Amino acid sequence: MSLSKISSLQAYHMGLYRSAIHPEFFRIEGRSRIAHGDYEFEAWICHGGHALRFEHNGLCVTEAVSEEIDQLPDRGHVTTLPCAGERDHEADFAERINYVTSIQTETLTDHLYLGTYNEMLEHGRMGECLMSVWKDGSQRPNLSLLDYQRYGTEVHVQAYHLRSDCSLVLRTQSIFQIKD
Repeated sequence: MSLSKISSLQAYHMGLYRSAIHPEFFRIEGRSRIAHGDYEFEAWICHGGHALRFEHNGLCVTEAVSEEIDQLPDRGHVTTLPCAGERDHEADFAERINYVTSIQTETLTDHLYLGTYNEMLEHGRMGECLMSVWKDGSQRPNLSLLDYQRYGTEVHVQAYHLRSDCSLVLRTQSIFQIKD
């Protein structure tokens, strides 16, 4: 693995907050908002990152995945996790919201990366996914995709960030759930 591949992979982090984050911290390419029952959910997609906000009865939980996590505010910050490798995290917010996430990264060969890119692009176009598609300086394809499902008391989110400069696939699966 080249040094640039290691550096790009190690730059990605997931930040968890107990407050909303202002949109000025992101270069938002697309957004979606739902109000369902007792909660509100908002998703933002960016080149190579995303932000998810879940709010219930005045309590807010925000997940942000970015290469520039150090540029995000300290206010409301709960924890930061590196995305390299595979990890799980669970947090309880005021005994009202449960948050669970699983993060996986994989560095692929160029051929496998392109096949995965095409498969995910088709998935995004067939579903109601938020997507950001762009080419890097070498005109290679990149993709960030958010797919989510809403339920009575919870939202499930799958995020995929495919980076051609390092053949990286970063996947997060998160659940925001109202506790009884």
